[in-house]
Amino acid sequence: MIRRRHILAGATALVAAPHIANAQAQRTVRMGSLRLIHSMTPHFYERFAPANLRIEITTFDSPTDGKNAVVTNSVNFGGFGIAAALLGGAAGEPVVVVGAFCNKGMGVVAKAGTPIRTIADLRGRRVGIWPGSTQEVFILERLRQTGMTVRDITSVRVPFGEMHAMLARGDIDAYVGAEPGPGLSISSGVGQLVEYPYGTAMGGLNMIFATSEQQIAQDPALVRTMLGIHRRASEYMMANPREVADATVRILGAPRAAVEHALAANNVEYIWKLDDTVLGQARAYAQQMLEMRQIRQLPNFNTFLNPRFSNEVATS
Repeated sequence: MIRRRHILAGATALVAAPHIANAQAQRTVRMGSLRLIHSMTPHFYERFAPANLRIEITTFDSPTDGKNAVVTNSVNFGGFGIAAALLGGAAGEPVVVVGAFCNKGMGVVAKAGTPIRTIADLRGRRVGIWPGSTQEVFILERLRQTGMTVRDITSVRVPFGEMHAMLARGDIDAYVGAEPGPGLSISSGVGQLVEYPYGTAMGGLNMIFATSEQQIAQDPALVRTMLGIHRRASEYMMANPREVADATVRILGAPRAAVEHALAANNVEYIWKLDDTVLGQARAYAQQMLEMRQIRQLPNFNTFLNPRFSNEVATS
């Protein structure tokens, strides 16, 4: 569901393709984002966009909604989970990953004071999981590594935004959440960290920067320009965590203690480059989803993963 829409009017032409920089009329680009601390990058695009480029941000609550918006051209670009992208790519949808977006931003959290200290301790417990999410794939793999399957827990369908409240009420014993949820539960004393689930072949890969096949065919220069803006915003945010915290509290209404905990724990890493590491993790991720029958076939990686623009931006 769409929750928020606002427009950023760029004021500093640090990155611009010639056709944009020289255009007489102002142009609007539609960018999809999620209501999460690790999806804050588009809110920093303004300072790196040319003056005649407006970036309209649409905020989604679900990664699948964000992916669907890209596929239907409701937005030109989107940042959402790799799992949602793979679900679309495996189904033959025209979604294309052209950049990385963020690493980490996940956490397995249990009710404070319980004996749940490891993944193995989740056996027989009620665990909040959002189906189709990146977090679901990670916890399924961590269960497998521990000699368990999802049948060894009681999986409860819970949106990210409700996980903390349900844990506090005792409706679930643990959850696999997205920041700032884990930071909120831990900083408030409601929850205790079980682990950050990055010990798999998928590393910490979480979200990707995507567009559609149609967008690439119609305006490849715009794709390159937007990824260049995304690069500079990502690098700026990594160097200025206090500004990231301030923006997250102001724009998303997230509790400051939760945001600061996530950043202090180094549980959010803003990235942009679709390099060999990310490409390898994405392929491992797809194989994992295939083995767990979350997808029926692998996507066509020749079209689904397109590092061309990332490579061009890296050398510009």
